Amino acid sequence: MGGCDKAWFPNEVGSLDPWSYTPCFHGYGRRNGERKRKSIRGCIVSPDLFVLNLVIVKKGENDIPGLTDTEKPRMRGPKRASKIRKLFNLSKEYDVYKYVNTYRRSFTIKAGLLVIPLTLQRKRSRIAEKKKRVDNLMHRGRFMKQANATTFDGEVTKF
Repeated sequence: MGGCDKAWFPNEVGSLDPWSYTPCFHGYGRRNGERKRKSIRGCIVSPDLFVLNLVIVKKGENDIPGLTDTEKPRMRGPKRASKIRKLFNLSKEYDVYKYVNTYRRSFTIKAGLLVIPLTLQRKRSRIAEKKKRVDNLMHRGRFMKQANATTFDGEVTKF
């Protein structure tokens, strides 16, 4: 629960004053340990409140028109495929795109978050590229070792 008064000073939970004041708060400044004055209002509900934010905890016998009589979809759902599977209790065979919440959102799930054959192909190519680099470095290292071991006279010297 929270709210603001007519000057838009927010309610601070824990201060039992029905008026506005400006105490010093820790952690709001730029420096470590700096205190800054913020204008706040006490958490006492009084007639001079402009906005009062409430949460419905328990539904009663009758519906409130426009509030509890209609079912609204969730504003934001998960984007990651594993979290969508966990929310809807899906197995890996199901198409996750059908379960994406697009309410007030113009995009669907990002394909980069799904493990699809293209993702696995990219992973395999990344690993192959890394192995190729390591093999190339090993080959160059052996070649440089041989080149350092022989002198211009053709004699092999040990270091």
